[in-house]
Amino acid sequence: MLVSCIFVLIGLALLIYGADMFVNGASSIARQLGMPPLIIGLTIVGFATSAPEILVGSVSALQDKTAIAIGNALGSNITNIGLVLGISVLMLPITVASGTIKREYGLMCIALILALLLMLDGHLSRIDAIILLVALIGSIGWIVWIAKKSSANDPLIGEFEQELSEVNPDPTKIAVVKLLIGLILLVGGADLLVRGAVFIAESYGVSDLVIGLTIVAIGTSLPELAASIASILKKEADIAIGNIIGSNMFNILAVLGIPALINPDYFASEVLTRDYPAMVGLSLLLGAMIFISSKGKLVRTEGAILLACFMGYQYVLFSQSIMTT
Repeated sequence: MLVSCIFVLIGLALLIYGADMFVNGASSIARQLGMPPLIIGLTIVGFATSAPEILVGSVSALQDKTAIAIGNALGSNITNIGLVLGISVLMLPITVASGTIKREYGLMCIALILALLLMLDGHLSRIDAIILLVALIGSIGWIVWIAKKSSANDPLIGEFEQELSEVNPDPTKIAVVKLLIGLILLVGGADLLVRGAVFIAESYGVSDLVIGLTIVAIGTSLPELAASIASILKKEADIAIGNIIGSNMFNILAVLGIPALINPDYFASEVLTRDYPAMVGLSLLLGAMIFISSKGKLVRTEGAILLACFMGYQYVLFSQSIMTT
């Protein structure tokens, strides 16, 4: 058991450090190619911050543990909104002013609906996976189009320009090396995390799904937590929200799609009766907070509500796990 816990901890450390190197390398290459800061932030950085979930999901599928991948995808989205955003807003109230972010939220909701329709039969097939991945490519293209059409006064543009200007891009060779090393660390970290998590699950009689929803999901969401807190402290609220919304969209389309392509599988009924509704509920709650209740301003009370929802969901998970063991 001790060895498994060490595997999990080392795996998480490698994922966090590997994700940081991967993001830096990918961003530097994009900047060397002359990509606009807004497109880099919404696509390259957004996809790269979901790299831990994608790698963990892929490794899980290769080890015939697709349930961990599904739990990781849904659990990471729940964690991003409930824990990551909840803590961030509790630290410092934020205001979402970017029209680009609001349109990206709509794209995320479409991804949620698409994935739900494909999962209603209790099975993720390779055809489902292909549909999700085609939707991913289409979403990236749509985001690029949105970015190009964004108003020059959109605050997100200024925030990304400021963020990227603070760090000089690495020369192309160094950026490529960072990208490759980051990828290697992500693969190694994902393998250790999955191996340790599976052993812990088997030792305590906890399902692979619950392990994916808890330990693995929270662990792979740590890069988003660090990025969001850093953005909040720099008064870059739109980047913080954008990272979460973008990451959640990539999680649904890529972290569900790629493992299903590798190893199609049926999943537990709880996914549709407990976990997916929780994820959709938090997503709608976030939308209500942004568009209705405070018109873009998230205050500490709303951060506390998000965090309370996350804690309540974790309580339900562990309560049901104890009852079934």
